[in-house]
Amino acid sequence: MDLGQINPILLAASLMVASTPILLAALGEMVVEKAGVLNLGVEGMMITGAVVGFAIGVNTGSPSIGFVAAAAAGAGLSLLFGLITQFLKSNQVASGLALTLFGLGLSSLIGKPYEGMKATTLGKLDIPVLGDLPVIGPILFRHDPMVYVSVFAVVAVWLVLRYSRAGLILRAVGENHEAAHALGYKVVRVRLLAILFGGAMAGLGGAYVSLVRVPQWTEGMTSGAGWIALAIVVFASWRPVWVLLGAYLFGGLTVLQLNLQAAGIPLLAALPWLLLALVPISLAISLAAQGLRGSMTLWGTLRWPAIFAVAAAAIGLLGWMTGYATRSDTLLLTSSPYLVTILVLVIISMRGNHGAPGSLGRVFHASS
Repeated sequence: MDLGQINPILLAASLMVASTPILLAALGEMVVEKAGVLNLGVEGMMITGAVVGFAIGVNTGSPSIGFVAAAAAGAGLSLLFGLITQFLKSNQVASGLALTLFGLGLSSLIGKPYEGMKATTLGKLDIPVLGDLPVIGPILFRHDPMVYVSVFAVVAVWLVLRYSRAGLILRAVGENHEAAHALGYKVVRVRLLAILFGGAMAGLGGAYVSLVRVPQWTEGMTSGAGWIALAIVVFASWRPVWVLLGAYLFGGLTVLQLNLQAAGIPLLAALPWLLLALVPISLAISLAAQGLRGSMTLWGTLRWPAIFAVAAAAIGLLGWMTGYATRSDTLLLTSSPYLVTILVLVIISMRGNHGAPGSLGRVFHASS
């Protein structure tokens, strides 16, 4: 059992690539939920964006145009959801699930002629000096443009939500739509714009899968990434910076399980080390987030580092007790991102008040 078979620099670089589609979709869904709308159709919008982006990218020979088309396709599908829920007042949960089923079927129909084809992918940015730095260069500065777009999008969304009038209105609509309506804000219009943004981001995430990560079309290739994105929004307590951390956590698990399977290394031998690596990362993010808010508490600083440390110790103990090997290790590796998703949601649920917008999922009826 040799963990040295895995190159940590390549693993970290692959983590950013694997996390990008989840990050884009989760960030868009976070904005939607901040406006008080629960859209469970993320998976359907992602797979639609994947097939439309791939088809347009193949036919035009330009992945950039493919990304634009994917964003438009995701936004178009989300508009259907918006019309049903905001004007016809349909149940948001049922409508979102129906949107996912519709997107899966539509993508299968559109993608049939493109199976087996290869697409032109995005080239990596050549950043002078920074890209040549040891260790940091390969990890941070040798990626395609969409990786950096996703990170910049996190910063932009955080700035808009925290410091702009548009962000204040969106948060007001999500917290109490009756009060926002009484103040004269157009609740339905704000929510429709948020829904369109979320759909476009999900479409971009899907296109990243089919045009960059795996530049070909395969039916169902998003493999539940939309559901993980939904879980990450809850994990992040509807905060953009923690959406970034959550996406990188689950992206890291996906990359790690693929590398471990290729190297023949049991998951229980390597997962504690990944969780321990997240302790200083989560500590740095906690300190930065609290510094930006202007308030700092011991619990707020050490909460997530402590959770990762305890999880690492528990998994390490389990691996030691079982000899690090089980017959179902391959199944455990494949399902690990989804198992961790469930675990995170359980932990969040135990917290009780987890910061959800007050009007999340509630139907708005104008009083006039």
